[in-house]
Amino acid sequence: MRKALRGFLSLAVLIGTVGVTGAQAGAATAVRPAAVTGGVTASDDGTGADIKDRILAIPGMSVIEEKPYAGYRYFVLSYTQPVDHQDPSRGTFQQRITLLHKDTSRPTVFSTSGYNVSTTPGRAEPTRIIDGNQVSLEYRYFTPSRPAPADWSRLDIRQAADDQHRVFTALKRIYPAKWLATGASKGGMTATYYERFHPGDMDGVVAYVAPNDVVDKEDSAYDRFLARVGTKACRDRLAAVQREALVRRAPLEEKYRAYAAEHGYTFDTTGSLDRAYEAVVMDYYWTFWQYSLPADCDTVPADAESATDQEIWDSVDAITGFSTYTDQGLEKYVPYYYQAGTQLGSPDIRQPWLGSLSRYGYQPPRTFVPRSIPMKFQPAVMRDIDGWVRHHGERMLYVYGENDPYGAEPFRLGAGSRDSYVMTVPGGNHGATVGALAEGDRAKATAAVLRWAGVAPAAVREDPAKAQPLAAYDARLDKRDVREERGPRR
Repeated sequence: MRKALRGFLSLAVLIGTVGVTGAQAGAATAVRPAAVTGGVTASDDGTGADIKDRILAIPGMSVIEEKPYAGYRYFVLSYTQPVDHQDPSRGTFQQRITLLHKDTSRPTVFSTSGYNVSTTPGRAEPTRIIDGNQVSLEYRYFTPSRPAPADWSRLDIRQAADDQHRVFTALKRIYPAKWLATGASKGGMTATYYERFHPGDMDGVVAYVAPNDVVDKEDSAYDRFLARVGTKACRDRLAAVQREALVRRAPLEEKYRAYAAEHGYTFDTTGSLDRAYEAVVMDYYWTFWQYSLPADCDTVPADAESATDQEIWDSVDAITGFSTYTDQGLEKYVPYYYQAGTQLGSPDIRQPWLGSLSRYGYQPPRTFVPRSIPMKFQPAVMRDIDGWVRHHGERMLYVYGENDPYGAEPFRLGAGSRDSYVMTVPGGNHGATVGALAEGDRAKATAAVLRWAGVAPAAVREDPAKAQPLAAYDARLDKRDVREERGPRR
């Protein structure tokens, strides 16, 4: 009987018949068991099937909220997913999705940040390029898309790719045109991993500033990069402020202690205020290059030794943020640090200009994950991904920023890569985009995205140099502040 019940539950989850439960049921619109048919929605061709009704007809899908936006319909959704796609009897959880609906006859972009999903209408760059729909998915284990209780061993790149595959399978019947996957940083990594495990789903991948840490224990590429990025004058300024922050550890930690008390911050995860303070300071040099531009060097104290304690504090706080490694700052990003310490890998940089001032070195992900969560690194996982991209990657575009440290270990193409590109934005940082590429690369990349989505105009097919985004810039939808979206620095 137990085997029979387990088999029934597995089948139920796999075909998506598990409904919304618990708190989600009260907040979301009930799932409607209507049939889903082909074709387009009422708003597209007058068949009488409203897009909201078609979404609700998907088993396990519910609408939490609909927000109006000119030219689109925007939905915040919840979808029932299995905790373990290989063993659905382990239970389910609710995963948040957003949908920027334009027209079911248009292509669709599947966007992932690798972190939480924003519930404010926004448009990824490929969505503007192809003038399409956009589905955005919250990464599993980022709250509220976390199973309860959380079995952290089920947080891995294959389970996350399977989450995307189920969402794609459910929505493909409504959006039958071509699909592209995209994401930046961890989102670009996520789009790559999805393509590796489900290569038949997407018609192309646009991955921005995606790190590729193939061998986690070999990080000398980052040291070489940081030794020559930007100008020597700027590097020297940053190094001097960072060094001074460690020389003045005692008075600045007293300031940190008062700051933590004022805001109610604690340090149980790192183990001490001292460890957290040093982690903030050790990130200063890297984070400047990740998110700032060469012109921002003028904001860094020119003479660190003569600067006041407040000036040193303000510079470090503005670039790294003293709340970052508090328990409260880490809580949101525990799933990231867990993955960095089990599969993704993370940078380990030397920073020789600090001499013996560092007590802990560049601390590993284990420092930033509660000790109650077990972690064991799996070194073969990234090697598999890297090998797949080199030997089997097809219709993949990687965009990096010239000054972004994460570009020191990029994805590279190989003999088996087809119709794929790696491009770099001159002077760019972790916010690099297709639109910021040099003119020739920008046109080539835009033409490829249009072609993969099946919407390249005849003029572009004849001459890729004429490629332009199909949708006009929208200041609200397309505004991107990389400092606001930034995740962990490690």
